[in-house]
Amino acid sequence: MLETMRRHGLILAFFGALMTGMTAVVNLLTKPTIEHQALLQQKTLFDQVIPASVYDNNMQQECYNVTDNALGNNAPHRLYLARKNGQPVAAAVETTAPDGYSGAIQLLVAADFHGKVYGTRVLEQHETPGLGDKIEARVSDWIMHFANTMVDGSNDSRWAVKKDGGMFDQFTGATITPRAVVRSVKRTTLFIETVPAQLSHLTPCGARDE
Repeated sequence: MLETMRRHGLILAFFGALMTGMTAVVNLLTKPTIEHQALLQQKTLFDQVIPASVYDNNMQQECYNVTDNALGNNAPHRLYLARKNGQPVAAAVETTAPDGYSGAIQLLVAADFHGKVYGTRVLEQHETPGLGDKIEARVSDWIMHFANTMVDGSNDSRWAVKKDGGMFDQFTGATITPRAVVRSVKRTTLFIETVPAQLSHLTPCGARDE
């Protein structure tokens, strides 16, 4: 009996090691494909928030980590710099609207350095289906209305939902969600205006602090 149990244990250990090895090999083989697909998806997202005519560099290769309360929290956020003929002209920033109805909403906001919003998209949200999730481009066109708008300073009262006297629609039965997004896009756009002054101090993505 003891010999049989030992033999079965060895067989199970062998197959466990074999499966672990196969999983590692599969991960190794598929990693380049997964990373390539992620880059393609990111490029598609950039194309949705900033016109190709605005820049001529590879924004994905100009990634920086930025930290500022204007981006919703103190965590590092990724900033992708757009250049035209070598000159910085705009940026796309992964930002956070911390005050969504069901928690933080992650956004991508693209704007130039003079308060012009090129576009924004939702990266992640947990809002109520059928109500707050209308901020998603796949659900409604509400998020499209940020394109080509201007933020005229921090006191620009137009940057609010109509219920609060602003220019953006709210959703029936769901005002908190669009209000949070509008505030975040405004704050992020104002932050992007400060980027040219910070260029020499930005930390590239992937760099380690010394």
